[in-house]
Amino acid sequence: MAAPENMWQCQTVNCGYIYDPDRGDRKGKIPPGTAFEDLPDDWRCPICRATKKCFRPLAGPGSTQEASCEK
Repeated sequence: MAAPENMWQCQTVNCGYIYDPDRGDRKGKIPPGTAFEDLPDDWRCPICRATKKCFRPLAGPGSTQEASCEK
């Protein structure tokens, strides 16, 4: 499992999906080892379909527990 600084969580209501670069996104055909910053701009949350703008890091600069965004 990646360090919390490298893991990103979807901030939309009732989602909370965590992108782990060590696992990638099988549904979105993103191979393991792909950093969140390297995801394609059109990548979306596999659970709620939110854009990358709706994600915040779990720890470090820019992390937050309160963020609102629209799908």
